[in-house]
Amino acid sequence: MAKLEGKVVAQNKKANHDYFIEETYETGIVLTGTEIKSIRAGKANIKDSFARIKNGEVFLWNAHISPYEQGNRYNHDPLRTRKLLMKKKEISKLIGTTKEQGYTLVPLKIYLKNGFAKVLIGLGKGKKNYDKRESLKEKDAKRQIEKAFRERQKQ
Repeated sequence: MAKLEGKVVAQNKKANHDYFIEETYETGIVLTGTEIKSIRAGKANIKDSFARIKNGEVFLWNAHISPYEQGNRYNHDPLRTRKLLMKKKEISKLIGTTKEQGYTLVPLKIYLKNGFAKVLIGLGKGKKNYDKRESLKEKDAKRQIEKAFRERQKQ
């Protein structure tokens, strides 16, 4: 798992609910000048976005980066497809695994690291409804155990 450093700008909280995330990759992203300014201002959303491999390159689809407020008529399109920067070896590995049934590339976070925007993408396998219910039960049970443990510590 990639170690995050820096300010998290956008997070896909629903990804862990909808997918079993098996591996994560830290990627760079190709942006225009007004896009990076919007990201630094915290105006990004990756809730409905996904990543695809096309012609040996990885692209981010449906990621919404709001137009920069001080931008001019050359401002960017908010929903344009953006190229992700990965090593060839990682891309070839992902090509093999995403061809398997049920695997997809899910963007988990957009964050700033050393002044550059980075995207954390996860290789995920879709959950069925019963898997989602089971995850919620485990999360609720863990929360109740923590609550009981805290109350026990107070005594």
